[in-house]
Amino acid sequence: MAKRIKSGLKRVEVAERNRQRNVAVKSSIKTATRKVLESLKDEEVLKKELPIAISKMDKAVSKGIVHKNTVARKKSRLMKRVNAEAKAKA
Repeated sequence: MAKRIKSGLKRVEVAERNRQRNVAVKSSIKTATRKVLESLKDEEVLKKELPIAISKMDKAVSKGIVHKNTVARKKSRLMKRVNAEAKAKA
């Protein structure tokens, strides 16, 4: 039977804590993105929600939770949808 090494147990705890934080951050990015897409019809709400979503994505990159190319792709697709909607209105 294997010994329970104290540092190993601590690493398991830290890894779980980090995993939960990462899941929460990724979830908040998805929620913010969904809010932007839902607010495409309302210009005022869109102007408020879009910077929040982009900021959450950039913070996730700076903390190493999401890869920078992943966020670049998500921001690009989001802006593409926003701009297409704006063009359709005009």
